Parts: sequence; structure tokens; C-alpha cells
Amino acid sequence: MTHDSSRADGEEVGTDGSAASAASASDTRPAGEPKPDGGYDLETGPAARVERDARAETAIESDRGHAAGSGQWYRQLFVVAETEYRLAVRSRWAIALTAIFAAFALGLTTFSGSSVSPAGFERVVASLAVLAVYLVPLVALAFSYDAVVGREESGWLQTLFALPVSRAWVVLGTVLGRATVLASATVVGFGVAGGFLLLEYGVAGFDAYVGFLVGTVGLGLAFLSMGVLLSTLAAEKTHALGFALLLWAWFVLVHDLLALGLIAAFGLSETAVSAIVLANPTGIFRALVLGTLGAGGDAGFAALLADTGLSSGVLAAALAAWIVLPTALATVAIRRRRL
Repeated sequence: MTHDSSRADGEEVGTDGSAASAASASDTRPAGEPKPDGGYDLETGPAARVERDARAETAIESDRGHAAGSGQWYRQLFVVAETEYRLAVRSRWAIALTAIFAAFALGLTTFSGSSVSPAGFERVVASLAVLAVYLVPLVALAFSYDAVVGREESGWLQTLFALPVSRAWVVLGTVLGRATVLASATVVGFGVAGGFLLLEYGVAGFDAYVGFLVGTVGLGLAFLSMGVLLSTLAAEKTHALGFALLLWAWFVLVHDLLALGLIAAFGLSETAVSAIVLANPTGIFRALVLGTLGAGGDAGFAALLADTGLSSGVLAAALAAWIVLPTALATVAIRRRRL
């Protein structure tokens, strides 16, 4: 009885195995074809193919990102800077800045009344330096105070931030684009006056004018970066304009008056005077120009600048710091700005 039962079980198992083998042999459908009951194989169906294709595309994009990652940041920077430059040129800012600098510089050099001599040339350059201290910071702030907040009010900044571009590169590109416009306008505008001086006084001592021109560009870039920082921090365009005017009044007017009062009242040491000079980009600019001219100016704070003992290298590094630090702070502040 037991033997018959085992034989029956064996026959049943054999029958099941034969059925499974027959089913496997008869299931010769191509991979991915639907089954007779409408189902699909989990490993060869359309869903599996879609998943494999998606993984392959992700891997390809990842490889492309790693391959182009080293050049991505400077391409973004170049695109933003080029856009700012084109917008400034299209809005006639470049022409207006050049015309302003050229008109004031030509007027001063034409009606200066200085004699045709090395001393007369130095007086003309010193007068141009005084003009640049008042004019260049004001123009640079007027050109940069709406760099960020103005774009936000017009809606262009929201569109730009929606793109896969870092906010820091947007601010840095904005500074570079506008700095190119301002530097070009400064060189061309004051360069026209330099051409007239070259015709009148000759090449003797013209290197002092080149130093004045380079310092003027640095002064403008320092106030441009400060204007962009104000534009990044200000909530509205009118607020940025008000802060820009206050900034100009402090560095151009108030700072020198306070410095003169402190020096006259307390007899500050040379180190303290040097610190006061380095705390103001206009003071650094005048010290650079007066150092190249070898003259102390007429009177007042200009006479003290020539006796600070600061070398041209230290002054140039300090002016570069006034350009870099506000720009770096603006790149940090833009990340916390809410649009």
C-alpha cells in the first residue's frame, strides 16, 4: 500500500516536472512580448527597459558634468559679465561716462593757466586728481547702486536666479561687466585730456599722468564694488540711492574734515595718520598721485598725505583690497537675499 502511494507521488511529481518543462519549451516568445494572460516579465518588460535607459542617461549626464565641471563656473561668469556689459552699452551708460570724464578733464586742462614746464605739468595733474576725487566716486556709485536691487524690481533678477547659475557668480559677473565699462570710460575720457597734455608738455614726466590714470581706474572700481554691495543689501532702489549718497559724502567730505580735526587736536603719530589714510580709498588715491608727482599739494589734508611714509606698493595693495572686499561681501550677502 505504501509502495503504491510512493509510486503515485512520483508519477505526480514527474507529471508536474514534465508539464513545467513543456511550458518552458513552448514559451519561446521574444523578450519583452506580452504573455497570453496580458502580463509581462519583470526583468524583460517595457518598464525594465525604461528603467535601464533612465539609468544609462543619468550616467551619461553625470560623466558630462564631471568632464565640464572645471570650466562651468567661468563660463557662467563670462556670460553674466558679457550681458551686463552689453546692457550698459545699449543703455548709453558707456557713452555718458566717457563724455562726463572727457568734458571735465578737458575743461580743467584747457583753462588751468599753468605754464609750459614740468612744474606746470605737475600742477595740472594735481588739479585733475582733486577733480577725480569728487567726480569719479560719484559717477561710480551712480552707475552701480541699482546693479542688484534695480534688476530685482524689473523682474530680470528672478529670471536669472531661476537658471542653474550660482548667485555668487551673478554678482561677480555683474561687477566685472560694469567694471569693464567704467574702466574703459575712465581711460578714454581722461586719456583724451592726457593727449592734449602730451602735445603741450611733451613726454617728459608723462609717466606721472599714467600713474594718475591707473589710480583713477582703481578709485572708480573701489566705489563701484561698494555700490554693488549697497545694492545687494538694500531692500529698495531708493534706499540704495540714499545710502550711496551718504557713502560718497562720508568718504569724500566728512572723513577728511574729521581727520584734519583729529590730527590738529591730538597730534597723531605717523602710524595713526597712515591708518586714517588707508581707511579711505580717496585718501589712498591722493597719496598715490602725490607720491608719483613728488609734491605735497597746496595745503590741508593733501599736504599730510605726502608725508605718511606709505610706499606705493602698500597703497596699491590697500586700494586693491577696497575693490576685492566689498565684492566678496556682496557675493555672500546675495545668498541670503529673499526675492
